[in-house]
Amino acid sequence: MSGGSSRTTPRSGAGKRAAGTVGSGARQRPARAEEHTARSHTPHAAKASTAPPARPRRPVGLGVGHPRRRARLLMVATLIVFSLFGAQLLRIQGFNAQSVSRDVLASRLNTSVLPASRGSIVGANGVVLAASLDRVNVTDDPTATVTYKKRVDGQVVEVGLAGAAIDIADAIGAEPQPILDAMQQAAKRKSRFTYLLKGITPQQWRQIAQLGIPGVYSEASTERDYPQGTSLAPLLGWVNGSGQGGGGVEQMEQKALNGTPGKHVYEQAPDGTVIATGDNQDTPAVDGKDVQLTIDNDLQWYSQNAIAEAVKQSGSLSGEVVVMDTQQNLKAVASYPSFDNNNVAAAQAGELQSKPFTQAYEPGSTSKVITMAALLERGKSTPTTHVVVPPTLTRAGETFHDAEKHGTEHLTLAGVLSQSSNIGTMIEGSKLDKGTLYHFMRAFGLGQTSGIGFPGESQGVLAPYKNWSASQRFTVMFGQGLATTAVQEASVFATVANGGVKEPVTLIKGIGTDGNYTAPQDDRKPTRVISKSTADQLTKMMEGVVSQTGTAKAAGVDGYSVAGKTGTADRYDSALGRYNGVTASFIGFAPAKNPRYIVAVTLQRPTKGSQFGGDVAGPVFSKIMGYALTKGGVPPTGKQASPYPLTYEPAGSRKP
Repeated sequence: MSGGSSRTTPRSGAGKRAAGTVGSGARQRPARAEEHTARSHTPHAAKASTAPPARPRRPVGLGVGHPRRRARLLMVATLIVFSLFGAQLLRIQGFNAQSVSRDVLASRLNTSVLPASRGSIVGANGVVLAASLDRVNVTDDPTATVTYKKRVDGQVVEVGLAGAAIDIADAIGAEPQPILDAMQQAAKRKSRFTYLLKGITPQQWRQIAQLGIPGVYSEASTERDYPQGTSLAPLLGWVNGSGQGGGGVEQMEQKALNGTPGKHVYEQAPDGTVIATGDNQDTPAVDGKDVQLTIDNDLQWYSQNAIAEAVKQSGSLSGEVVVMDTQQNLKAVASYPSFDNNNVAAAQAGELQSKPFTQAYEPGSTSKVITMAALLERGKSTPTTHVVVPPTLTRAGETFHDAEKHGTEHLTLAGVLSQSSNIGTMIEGSKLDKGTLYHFMRAFGLGQTSGIGFPGESQGVLAPYKNWSASQRFTVMFGQGLATTAVQEASVFATVANGGVKEPVTLIKGIGTDGNYTAPQDDRKPTRVISKSTADQLTKMMEGVVSQTGTAKAAGVDGYSVAGKTGTADRYDSALGRYNGVTASFIGFAPAKNPRYIVAVTLQRPTKGSQFGGDVAGPVFSKIMGYALTKGGVPPTGKQASPYPLTYEPAGSRKP
């Protein structure tokens, strides 16, 4: 029995070890041996083991809130963020370094314009007629100015925009409210730039700069100044707010006068201060060139005053004067009413244009000079040709008469011109066909501009001869049915005075700098219109106009011989759509034998006293021509009577 017990105990123990967990302190057998033992003694072990099998241990769970899990997530997030930073850094400094750097620099850069100084306009003798003065525009950055502080009663106080506006206004004697309004409006728009003042003097800017107001800066500017005022305003024109010529020579020579603006590029900090060590660059401005005119300033001034006085005395609508030499260099171009181009805003609409260039009108009898020139040049008549002038003449179904009633007159061709007979001109002019008459009108410059390029210059009105009406074929002979400008009319007489050669009308003498001028390129050439012989004969015929028996006794100049012609024409009023009043004129040159100056005087619609050109315009001519000859140092020649008889006695009329 005892032997049985001793065999059972080991098996029972072996079964327990096979089913249980290896305890501490027991030697662990190889796994394969244990499997063999367990299979050999399974029935006995099952029978001997009554305790339940041991539960397997559950694995440790790591939730989101677990410290180890949080550490892992934080590490991953950090790596992602640093990866993004690294990628962006690589893009900025590696791939897009240049473009990013350029964009950042551009955000700090500001550009201001460096205005080019506009060239001056000077007269023939160097007198300044127009010049540019240095001026300053005051700008503001309200985001900086709002921090303006100053000492008040011993304490530093922030006075902001309102205080800045008051101090700026006090410094130059201006009103503070407009300045404050500009600041506040810019601040409301969140703009860092606005103009506070424009066109102040450099001295005024220095007073503002001394205040040390943050955000207040200067901008270089210029202002056009016209020392001669109303005397030359219509001829010179003006400069508008954008620096462009607004008329006259200023517009005509814009390209030469204007120059090329430069620019100042600078870096600016966020607070508006200029970064002194930043990328600052200057492109210098190229100043405009000076323009010298052929105008004599003294003669211009005298002519302007003379025509202004005549307009007022005669009750005329307007008046014009053109003075030129025989080479057709314009010495004076005056018109009244005028305006002050230092204050263009106050000008009236009709005052801005230089009417000797822009206003076309029917010239009347001054155009008879062209008809006479054609007759002489073509050999159809001579100065002594006899012309029977009846009281009236019917042509093309219309009845014509002279300005003053008369019976039948016996005049020479010189007498027809001296007496300004429309009827006599028509009778002799009928010897010319329409084409020939038209040819001479064009050759003298009618129906075309002068070619100098003056803004708004009129070419006048000269219809092709094929389009002339039956009556127009006759009226153009004495200056009706066509229209010319004062410059064109003066040019006709200058051509005769120059021996029949028409020189190009000239206003610009030269362009340059520092007093060194070069004549502008001009493709126009002198042209011979009539022979010198014809010009000499015509000159002698015109001397009779200023004689005691002519129509312009008042146009004479003491000590000098004068050749000229009166004009009195019906004036067409475009506003009314009908004829209204007359155009009165006198054009002539002196000395008659060796001419120096041509003067054309025109008065539109005189209403007081006589309306004849010899009476209204003749005295003005006499004043201006006398001044020009004296100023020009022309020695007196004495008066000369016309060498041609003005009348003749018809055959059989002499008493025995």
